[in-house]
Amino acid sequence: MVSIRVSIQLVYFLVFLSSCAKTSYLWNQGWGQYQLLNRAVENKKLLEDPQTSREIKSKIQKIERYKKYFYKYWEMEPTGIYSKTTILDQEAVTYLVIASKYDRIRAKEECFPFMGCFPYLGFFSKKSAEEHAKKLSNGDWETFIRPVYAYSTLGYFEDTILSSFFYYEEFGLAELIFHELFHTLFFIDDEVDLNEALASYFSRQMAFNYFSYTTYQKNEKKSLERKLEALNVSFVKSIKELNKKLEKSKVQSKNEANLFRKKFFKQKLMPKMERMCKTLGIEKCFPLIGNWNNARMAAFMTYQERGGDIAKLHSSLDLNLKEFFVYIKNSKASYDSSDINGTFSDYLFKTLIPK
Repeated sequence: MVSIRVSIQLVYFLVFLSSCAKTSYLWNQGWGQYQLLNRAVENKKLLEDPQTSREIKSKIQKIERYKKYFYKYWEMEPTGIYSKTTILDQEAVTYLVIASKYDRIRAKEECFPFMGCFPYLGFFSKKSAEEHAKKLSNGDWETFIRPVYAYSTLGYFEDTILSSFFYYEEFGLAELIFHELFHTLFFIDDEVDLNEALASYFSRQMAFNYFSYTTYQKNEKKSLERKLEALNVSFVKSIKELNKKLEKSKVQSKNEANLFRKKFFKQKLMPKMERMCKTLGIEKCFPLIGNWNNARMAAFMTYQERGGDIAKLHSSLDLNLKEFFVYIKNSKASYDSSDINGTFSDYLFKTLIPK
């Protein structure tokens, strides 16, 4: 779940301010977004069409209820977002390419005039994503391709329901819709990790409220989340440790970096994660699944590093969810009107979280 800030209206202006490579990228993004909108069908028409499957009708109806709940919860007038549905010809709607140099764990930033910088490039075509990743991999970069099933244009367009949403079941689907709608409610330029952490936290709490989870159900789910969060925190700490060692090692090639990383994983990280998962009773121990290169770890850091900080900040305050949101907005306003150096994330977590 990500946010994409490329609109067709902006493309025509930005092409004159960008390199040839980025001009092509922006044009393809604009064209891809146009195709999504152009292929969209009114929900009402799909719901009335006898050729539409029961499963699709059920998902659309649920999403409409989730949307209605979201706007009622935040006491806002509903917009036209999710009033149409686009059936995709692929599983994911877009594919992110994250890149990191072989000698460090840090996502390559991609910057655009007036739109800021992002730790990835997104492609509507999987083939285009693979071609871009291959091109980077021929140099000093390691790459990771991440499929995306939903994203928000942050109000630049009236986003449509995408068939990739149907990948999620009931609770996950509600959380997804709340997550993407939250991006239209609050978004901070150039802070992808914080935006994702905030949207994830608020959408999860809203899903709890929507399904009227009992105290027992909430505690059971939160118990699992706390275990996963503990695992995330430990894994993030290990990645940071590896990054420091990798930078100090002065490796001279991808092969050297790969051997260095494998040794660290085998001797330290893997045994640590195995013990932790066993202790916590986590069967699907994600750090042990698949191959981890610097790009995949950089992607993980982007979406997981700030997750626990939001919960910690909220728990330190005697505020309900709506009041907590006002607190976040007011904190951002205070930060914007100050001459404080550093990011809003630093201000929010290092300055405001009580010791």
